[in-house]
Amino acid sequence: MNPSLARRGFVMTSLIGGLTMATPRALAQVIHTDSNGLVAGEVQIPVADGHLPAYAARPAGAGPYATVLVIEEIFGVHDYIKDVCRRLAKAGYLAVAPELYARLADLSKLTDPQEIVRDVIDRAPDATMLSDLDATAAWATAHGHGNPARLGVTGFCRGGRDTWIYAAHNQALKAAVAWYGPLGGARTAIQPQDPLDVAASLQCPLLGLYGGADPSSSPAQRHEAEARAHAAGRQVTFIVYPDAPHGFHADYRPSYRREAAEDGWTRMLAWFASHGVEA
Repeated sequence: MNPSLARRGFVMTSLIGGLTMATPRALAQVIHTDSNGLVAGEVQIPVADGHLPAYAARPAGAGPYATVLVIEEIFGVHDYIKDVCRRLAKAGYLAVAPELYARLADLSKLTDPQEIVRDVIDRAPDATMLSDLDATAAWATAHGHGNPARLGVTGFCRGGRDTWIYAAHNQALKAAVAWYGPLGGARTAIQPQDPLDVAASLQCPLLGLYGGADPSSSPAQRHEAEARAHAAGRQVTFIVYPDAPHGFHADYRPSYRREAAEDGWTRMLAWFASHGVEA
């Protein structure tokens, strides 16, 4: 834990209500998944220096349920990420999305993506992210009716990048699905590795869902990540949607591409089911 973060405490103690104001929105296409038949809502995840707000959704019943950790975009656990959790719960999973940036900023008050990257994302240590996701997985087992033997992870945008990092960290994971996000990037003291660096040390099979029109990753990077993984005996599969931009699953944004988003969702569920995270 970064001592300065521990001293600062938690800026966000509850989740964002509504959709982020930090990106253009296309509200007419937003998907709303109801909570009928689910147990869904905000929870608190115990971590070393306090409690992280998180959103959890699961089928009503005792379980235990296969668990999917959901890693947010740079915009926080807002209504889109909450809806993703409910969609997974409707498919039979316990889905939990922790607010990984709760120590650094109140993301509901930030409207400039560049400010978010500069003042929040670039200041978030990977070690803290990994520890928080481990704590979320532990909470899922202890309090959320989750099955630790059927654990998966998925993430969007920056969360796609973090999915790679976490998939190389947690040996209990059975499967990972990364939705776009950077495969390379500048390394820093608190963010020392990128997905290319960890491709050879993944602890579980990883499916990458990427847009061919997304500048945050290139064909060469995807080829290199796949080659490094396969050379080390790791399983990585990329699905590239040629005309899809960055954020093609984000139904609240103009970047949304319904056909690619729906196909990717189907492939994600099949990937989980075929690699030990069956609902």
